[in-house]
Amino acid sequence: MKKYEALPLAEVVEAAELRLSVNRLPDGLSVLEGAGLIAAPGLDGVVVHRTPEPSTPLYEVRATLTPGGDYLLMFPEGQHYGHSKEKANNMLAYRSKDGGKTWEGPTLAFDIDYNQHAFIPFIPRGSKRIYAFGTQPIWGMYTYEHGLNENAPIGYRYSDNDGHTWSEVRLIRPENDPTFRGMSVMRMCETEKGTWLLGSHEGDWSYKPLMTRQYVLRSEDQGATWELLPGRRHGGWGVLAFNRMDEGRPIHVGGDRVFMTIRTPEGHLWSTRSEDDGKTWEQPAPMPLVHPDAPSMIFHLSDGKTLVVFHHNRHHDLNYAGLGDKAEIMKDRSEMWVSFSEDEGLTWSEPRFLFVNALEPTLNSSFRNYQCSYMDMFLDGDLLNLFVPHRWQQVLHLTIRESDLRRLPTRAELRAMVE
Repeated sequence: MKKYEALPLAEVVEAAELRLSVNRLPDGLSVLEGAGLIAAPGLDGVVVHRTPEPSTPLYEVRATLTPGGDYLLMFPEGQHYGHSKEKANNMLAYRSKDGGKTWEGPTLAFDIDYNQHAFIPFIPRGSKRIYAFGTQPIWGMYTYEHGLNENAPIGYRYSDNDGHTWSEVRLIRPENDPTFRGMSVMRMCETEKGTWLLGSHEGDWSYKPLMTRQYVLRSEDQGATWELLPGRRHGGWGVLAFNRMDEGRPIHVGGDRVFMTIRTPEGHLWSTRSEDDGKTWEQPAPMPLVHPDAPSMIFHLSDGKTLVVFHHNRHHDLNYAGLGDKAEIMKDRSEMWVSFSEDEGLTWSEPRFLFVNALEPTLNSSFRNYQCSYMDMFLDGDLLNLFVPHRWQQVLHLTIRESDLRRLPTRAELRAMVE
């Protein structure tokens, strides 16, 4: 496992509208110098991977505990697929056989001739097969023109040998919209009845600002056939005031009930709910959790019932057009907070502080300098394994015990620590 030199730290970092002096932090907060974060008690972490040059980005990081007991971590390194007309990235993989203490890699996950997006890991209940769902920008099957450069077929590969080798891609052709093109980057779920649900959205960058619509891909027969909900294009959900809604993350909450959190620019996470195994959905509405134009990050805790949402708890600008050019709105992705729900997402606890980016903004893009979003998580016993594409530059593996997660400081407690 390669050791990386620590990147330059900032002298002062903003969190919860407080100014934190990195060299004089109050008791209870610490600097994870290698990772480049100011962390709450109980959080630890290391850098698994850093891009070879600061100008080279990496993108959404996903990981899973394999049926064989390994940790499997995958992410695309290189330019985003939607920004290049030629081969510009590869899906890299790391593996840990000792619970994340050391990592082997990187290796090339898929040796293919087109660009990659996120790895969406999925292991059906009772199965040892690992699926890798996600966007498939296959040359000739999507267009880079007319603002449709992020809309591509959605598909999956699978592995029956613990993720060492993978099948050829299978493309999803919904029966009610066989040529559907979109983007799928967030985790999916399986219901009690074995139904598979995967979020997907379509975007059109010819609109200024960007237009997006959110959908759900639903399969009752383990991926053999699919339906696009709430209907075929272009009838997806959207927040009309912003002409946006995307990156939905469905999660099964019991019986026929499914809860989905969704990204919008409105200033909060939004959600919708299905009571009939994902067939029909409520009209999406805002949640109380403050969040900028950034993805939803929701998971189960060890009891299989409690929901935990990681959210940024910051929002400073409704004008999110030109997202990467505005330092203030990209700073909204620099903090990570935690909220819990014990009632299937109906009500949420007060947010608790987890970490904030502490690195000096040395990159030439605000879009990268403060980025801590798109965090992934899986549990191993009572240990939360968190994976962050930090500054679109390095992969962080963070760990915290579930009991420590419950004791993180609230905003008021953080202020009391600092003041």
